[in-house]
Amino acid sequence: MSESADPAAVSAALAALEAHRLDVGHRRVADLFAQDPGRAERFQARLDDLVFDYSKHGVTETTLAHLFALLRAARFEARRDALMRGEAVNLTERRAAMHMALRDFTGGPALVEGRDVTQDVRSERARMLAFAGQVRDGALRGATGERISDVVNIGIGGSDLGPAMAARALSPFRGDGPRMHFVSNVDGADMADTLAGLDLARTLFIVSSKTFTTQETMANAQAARARIVARLGETAVGEHFSAVSTRLDLVARFGVKPDRVFGFWVWVGGRYSIWSSIGLALAIAVGAKNYEDFLRGAGEVDAHFREAPVEANIPVLMALLGIWRRNVWGDATHAVIPYDQRLARFPAYLQQLDMESNGKSVTRAGAPVAMATAPVIWGEPGTNGQHAFFQMLHQGADVVPVDFLVAAQPVAADARHHDLLFANCLAQSEALMRGRTLEEARDLLRAQGLDEAEAARLAPHKVFAGDRPSSTLLYRRLDPRTLGRLIALYEHKVFVQSVVWDINPFDQWGVELGKELCGRLAPVTSDPQASLAGLEPATAALIAARRRLAAS
Repeated sequence: MSESADPAAVSAALAALEAHRLDVGHRRVADLFAQDPGRAERFQARLDDLVFDYSKHGVTETTLAHLFALLRAARFEARRDALMRGEAVNLTERRAAMHMALRDFTGGPALVEGRDVTQDVRSERARMLAFAGQVRDGALRGATGERISDVVNIGIGGSDLGPAMAARALSPFRGDGPRMHFVSNVDGADMADTLAGLDLARTLFIVSSKTFTTQETMANAQAARARIVARLGETAVGEHFSAVSTRLDLVARFGVKPDRVFGFWVWVGGRYSIWSSIGLALAIAVGAKNYEDFLRGAGEVDAHFREAPVEANIPVLMALLGIWRRNVWGDATHAVIPYDQRLARFPAYLQQLDMESNGKSVTRAGAPVAMATAPVIWGEPGTNGQHAFFQMLHQGADVVPVDFLVAAQPVAADARHHDLLFANCLAQSEALMRGRTLEEARDLLRAQGLDEAEAARLAPHKVFAGDRPSSTLLYRRLDPRTLGRLIALYEHKVFVQSVVWDINPFDQWGVELGKELCGRLAPVTSDPQASLAGLEPATAALIAARRRLAAS
């Protein structure tokens, strides 16, 4: 077991942060800027063209010193080194979490529990990229000899969220490649709507499931298979399916050819699997060079996380600011707002990464945690969010820390639109920080021509508390390298927070109970004559009500 936190030292560091909050809590961020003209530059961290600005958080050098003390008490460096050495840091499953090996282009060994996996990784990636290239250039064709025009990835969780998010984010880099589609929900509407209008003779399906037993994925895979058989015949299955799985026996029984099956390893968790063969859909979408640029961008962040001092380490700073807001100020949610429409699925991707990793209530040793863990992660692209939930961000009773993501340059988009988009992003972060006082609201209303009585009546409704924290991630442009860096930054942020909370971020037992119960209920919901005896009363009542509605 890698070195654990010192509970007494962690408690003392948290107590110091609580005391410090009483001292700094009354100081508005706008005043901190007024007192320190160099604040904007000093409260930034950089990685090449990527800028992480956290100057709009209510922190000072003293705050950071307390947070770094908390990090030392949690023995962060020892835990980080164990992770990077490929030790079995996933304690409950006795596995390493060495997804970093999948994006390591340094040429050095990548050890997993003492074994160098570099050649394994390179070999499987080369196979996968060669197949992706054949799909893209038309060498691989369907059963009727027609070129593949559409690819449908069937997966769920990490086998869907990553590829779907990344393919959308990098859509300008598709070139002449096929159109990409993603099916994840067991709701048959997902498959039906996706296949509507597609020519099955020109469609390739990728079934992404490590065990090839995931309930939702296999239900959708069987539905797709039935469509191919009905349209093109049983012999066409092998020409229209590929798989990402380690269960070669089940894949062969399904009808996928061995040279169309790609695997990955137990030390690659599902929510980190975009870097593995699960990225096949993305590789087909953007091509080998762009896919490798994506990997290299993440590898650059791995090096930064491993080597940069904590004072300039972006994922460490992101994590500690989150700890400050979650555990000292008590903020229960955290919004991620990308000012980029192509990053529309990025908040959903981060929901799994953060909440499945750190949504835990026991320590690595199995004891109850002593503090709150993962916040609720949510968000939508700006500027759409401004016309939906930003009202709550600005004037709601709860404070919600925000991450803003924005590019300096647009990609395949109008430059004038991007100027307006960028202005909106900056305006929202400034408004959250600055706010508007009652007196300022009255002055504004009087300047608009309202009399004193009307200005006094309306002014309270136009007050903004302000002093609401936000960070901004600014980068040159959203390209494959940048997307890889953004994902890896959040991965390492999540790990750092798990260290402070002393939890295992690499298992996900919380998804198991629902799966078990569904396995018991599925035969009952599919058979209208099945007995409801022994079921939980509310469940039995709902099944009975559904039977009545289905029969009416």
